[in-house]
Amino acid sequence: MTHVRLRHPYLDHPAPIPFAHRGGAADGLENTATAFRRASDAGYRYFETDVHATADGKLVAFHDATLDRVTDGSGRIAELPWKRLREVRVAGSEPLPLFEELLEEFPDARWNIDLKAESALHPLVNLIARAGVWDRVCVGSFSEGRVARAQRIAGPRLATSYGVRGVVGLRLRSFAIPAALRVGAVAAQVPEVQAGIRVVDRRFVRTAHERGLQVHVWTVNEPERMEALLDLGVDGIMTDRIDILRTVLDRRGAWA
Repeated sequence: MTHVRLRHPYLDHPAPIPFAHRGGAADGLENTATAFRRASDAGYRYFETDVHATADGKLVAFHDATLDRVTDGSGRIAELPWKRLREVRVAGSEPLPLFEELLEEFPDARWNIDLKAESALHPLVNLIARAGVWDRVCVGSFSEGRVARAQRIAGPRLATSYGVRGVVGLRLRSFAIPAALRVGAVAAQVPEVQAGIRVVDRRFVRTAHERGLQVHVWTVNEPERMEALLDLGVDGIMTDRIDILRTVLDRRGAWA
């Protein structure tokens, strides 16, 4: 099956790309060093994570704006200093990791980063520049404006994916409806279905590929859905069930 040509070193991997979503979140240890170590041991090299900035400007790998859902702490990350957050435990046992520490611990990994808050934008771009890891990161966000601002600051060194507005525009284009699209994105990272409306079909994938964009689909945990998406020609799948995705790709001879 033909996939989109390489546009950025971040994508230098035989498609389809397997992404460990939050490190592989099936057991509740999402976005922890333990989860990413387990994914690495399972052969994964692409990790999906999220970043928030603390009150003192540290970047924490964490999905929610607040601690309450998955930790023994409470409160908003943006309102707490790192010295407080470092005592918090995910599932009662795992510390919150700084994103900088994850970059250092997994020097061969590539990171798909959901930029969750405006306050994390400059700290993230500054960290990427300081660490010199332009080829190892792709930045996305639900906010098209936020990811566009990151791209303007960093320039073409930074791989980015579309936000919601970009995805809607690409979907309209797939139906031959004119829509403006941000120049410079390397991927459309999308749910298979959103609010009962199908996003990913053969038409959408073809339109993305015609524009030189890869299509990465989240969050897919069922083997039959993985198979159907791979048959459509998607370029990457993000999953909580890293064991299942590896089995599916192995069976298809597509685990690189």
